[in-house]
Amino acid sequence: MALSRPLLGCIADDFTGGTDLASTLVRGGMRTVQTIGVPAPAEVPDADAIVIALKTRTVEPQDAVRESLSALDWLRNACCEQFFFKYCSTFDSTPKGNIGPVADALADALGVDLTVACPAFPENGRTIYRSHLFVGDVLLSESGMRNHPLTPMTDSNLVRVLQSQTRRKVGAIKLDAVSRGPDAIAAAFDSLRSEGARYAIVDAVADRDLISIGAALSGHPLVTGGSGIAMGLPENFRRAVKLTASVSAASDLPNVVGAGVILSGSCSVATNAQVEHWKRSRPAFRLDALQLAEGDRQIEDAVAWCAERLSGGPVLIYGSAAPDVVRAAQEKLGADVAGALMERALATLASELVVHHGVRKLVVAGGETSGSVVKALGVRALRIGAPIDPGVPWTTSSGSEPLALALKSGNFGTVDFFEKALSTAP
Repeated sequence: MALSRPLLGCIADDFTGGTDLASTLVRGGMRTVQTIGVPAPAEVPDADAIVIALKTRTVEPQDAVRESLSALDWLRNACCEQFFFKYCSTFDSTPKGNIGPVADALADALGVDLTVACPAFPENGRTIYRSHLFVGDVLLSESGMRNHPLTPMTDSNLVRVLQSQTRRKVGAIKLDAVSRGPDAIAAAFDSLRSEGARYAIVDAVADRDLISIGAALSGHPLVTGGSGIAMGLPENFRRAVKLTASVSAASDLPNVVGAGVILSGSCSVATNAQVEHWKRSRPAFRLDALQLAEGDRQIEDAVAWCAERLSGGPVLIYGSAAPDVVRAAQEKLGADVAGALMERALATLASELVVHHGVRKLVVAGGETSGSVVKALGVRALRIGAPIDPGVPWTTSSGSEPLALALKSGNFGTVDFFEKALSTAP
């Protein structure tokens, strides 16, 4: 049987963002594989969509551009028909990038004169109205993202945020046009193009808006946004009779046998609540950045603690903490050092527990943490399964002895996400 040629090629700026996007595509019936970094030239998996997950959200802009263009070259050589640059639904970035610089480079490489920029994901409370991004009922600038240790978001106006990162003109498509459907959105694209705009921030307050936007993007070489805007893309390929897999077949995963553990490095409001919920009735071990700075003793203690308890069920190891605790560690160690210490500790623990203690199912909270963990485990590709919560699927690693991995963006998931994930593991 001949392998199918991928239709959609995606570049994600972090690992959990990649699984978020891949989960959306699977829900639309696209068999999706996520790779960890750019694969070798000959490693084209049998899939309808390929998501190359990078770790470029917080690196220097020139490095993010270089890695993203390398991913684009691979996807073009794999003969993908459309390309997607995925970033966070909270538009995580800094004044110097990296959303604008990467989008500029991809658009130049593809010869694109206008592309959409839409991080909306209403199912997870991210909506855009009059170009302002809301998180739940509050503006982005009033949400917990204003305290993010690496990419604090203090401006909710996405036109203004993106314009600060690019010399290209940024325009807007209001909900009035979006609500009239794909044809009106396509006309609005044309109007912005004639005005010299090169980016379109598009309003979206409900899934139906995203589906309409997706339909209007049929034939557009480049799409940029959060995973929500991908809702409408599979149907474009299905209408063209290029996509035939059923939704149930797209989400099939192999069975995985082994112990389960949760590793949490995110300090988001959502993850902190999930950690507290778990701790009320289940075992948890807290890592402290200040202690980790003194050596590996706390890592060794955590391994021993886990080894004594894994036979009784899943456990949680966490470095998550309230903003004031995080701030205190950053003031003493430096933000980069504190973050790197926590990532290294959780990645080391993941490797030790998998190799020596029979752990085969891991729930990982936090984009940076997830990236460090999958690299430590030597995972190169993931087959994407059904969602646990919106934007967070179970996945299995490639190979004869797969691991089950749930890689969660810090802001995603209900308060009981950890329990829910482990009860539905493949």
